[in-house]
Amino acid sequence: MISNTNSKAIDRFKKLQQKIVSVDTMFKAIIAKDTAALSKGITLIESTQYDHSEKAQQLVEMCLPHANNSVRIGITGVPGVGKSTFIEALGNLLLQKGKKVAILAIDPSSSISHGSILGDKTRMESLVRSNDAFIRPSPSGKSLGGVAQKTRESIILCEAAGYDVIIIETVGVGQSETAVHSMVDFFLLLKLAGAGDELQGIKRGIIEMADALVINKADGDNFIPAQKAKNQFTKALHLYPLAQSSWTPKVLTCSAMENTGIEDVWKLILKYLEITSTNGFFEKNRTQQNKFWLLQTIEEQLKTSFYNNIKVKDKLASQIDAVQKHKITPFTAAKYLLEISKDDLG
Repeated sequence: MISNTNSKAIDRFKKLQQKIVSVDTMFKAIIAKDTAALSKGITLIESTQYDHSEKAQQLVEMCLPHANNSVRIGITGVPGVGKSTFIEALGNLLLQKGKKVAILAIDPSSSISHGSILGDKTRMESLVRSNDAFIRPSPSGKSLGGVAQKTRESIILCEAAGYDVIIIETVGVGQSETAVHSMVDFFLLLKLAGAGDELQGIKRGIIEMADALVINKADGDNFIPAQKAKNQFTKALHLYPLAQSSWTPKVLTCSAMENTGIEDVWKLILKYLEITSTNGFFEKNRTQQNKFWLLQTIEEQLKTSFYNNIKVKDKLASQIDAVQKHKITPFTAAKYLLEISKDDLG
């Protein structure tokens, strides 16, 4: 039997939970630039609970008319390239220029423990102290290429909260570049000189996605190697045809640690935005991204519905066992499972 004290505690907890996920209250607080409400809103978006998912979609739709008014910048690079230091230097520069900056940093999740480091708030110490900067580390989970599945919806909430520059930091591995590229206006690839990856600069996939290559840590003994790497990458860029944006990716050097070259990077981003806004590519690109995420969402929903189907759950293990024992082919098993789920999915 539950005591009166425990009963009251449970009631208070339920009321607190209701307050946390109250869509209307949260929406009003977000557009009033309440960072605590923004954090709760993103937590709601990232929640896997079904009732939270419904409320999250309502919140996103309410925020949508107040969104799409920021510059979205994607930044990637291999671990150790100095992404966090670079983002902090760029963020501080933008704050000095009167901008409000939101940073969505995607931390790698362990495939074994499912834990995340979530350490960007400790690495970006000066930005954390600013009222005009919002840093949200999120675990990548199982989403495409290590990019949190709900990052795009989080962008909308940040824009509704008045942040005019949104920076998305990727884990820099796998297909994360592709996913981030599909949700930003400007995509920046950080590189290191003398790290043995100079030839990576001529890979078609990366060049086609990157709007700028920035050689970081161009200081001290690494200054001259950085200049040589810049020349190598610049030559490589001329091997590729002009992009749809009519923009040729540029190569710059900087030292985030010494805070040199950061202003040049921002000027380059502004130049890109000027060109793509004038020729119509900026709006066209965002329209194409909306289409991409519509199709991605459909695929995700279909996959979720399929694996949550009771008939599929009942037969999946036996079909896997039959495939592993070479009794049937994977294609036959897949066809069977899709057939039994068809009625419910349809």
